Amino acid sequence: MIKKAMVFAAGMGTRLQPLTNNCPKALVELGGQTLLERTIERLKKAGVEEVVVNVHHFPDQIIGFIKNRNNFGINISVSDEREMLLDTGGGLKKAQSFLQGNESFLICNVDLLASINLCDLVEYHKKSGAMVTLVVRERNTSRYLLFDNNNNLVGWKNISSGVEKIVNPSADSFRPLAFSGIHVVSPEIFPLIDEEGKFSIIDLYLRLAHSQIIKGYFDESPFWMDLGKIEQMKEALQLIQRIDLEND
Repeated sequence: MIKKAMVFAAGMGTRLQPLTNNCPKALVELGGQTLLERTIERLKKAGVEEVVVNVHHFPDQIIGFIKNRNNFGINISVSDEREMLLDTGGGLKKAQSFLQGNESFLICNVDLLASINLCDLVEYHKKSGAMVTLVVRERNTSRYLLFDNNNNLVGWKNISSGVEKIVNPSADSFRPLAFSGIHVVSPEIFPLIDEEGKFSIIDLYLRLAHSQIIKGYFDESPFWMDLGKIEQMKEALQLIQRIDLEND
């Protein structure tokens, strides 16, 4: 079980326009539920009791939504980025006061539909001794994380541009896997974050992989979907309707 989690919900949602012209991405609905509600309910089922949500685009709408839902029966805090959108790494650093402590915490993007067993993921993280565990899958994308035979992060590659970052060139082989936007992080990471302002969490992980254990967790669960585009939302709606019918 894991008690704390962070939901990345501060993005502008430009790929979901016009749905995000007047509301934040987190409050876009899928099958009668907002993406934020779906994410929080999934975290609650995994035993999470405290959630911090970062906000930037229409922040007051998200704050009001959480308040109107009585914090979904758990402790929900808001990390306010309305003055400056800090990207994933900067967002994590700003939320440090909510997440520091003795136990690892989950991070997930708000625009995901996934069937992964979060409890199994957390158990893997605890047994591995990793500072960070990244959920990865075999799927087509333009950017891949690279792992060695022991599932340690050793690099990153952009297939489209050919740009590659290798943090452990001595690795025998590199397995390219796509990041799923779900990770487990140990609070020991915070003293190691030297970056300031806006920065990518993947760049942070690549830097730390020189000296810390950053693991990949291979997700073979039935489905995972990015809900960042209109077409993907339509596909996801068909998927959840089919699942609901199968469970009736």
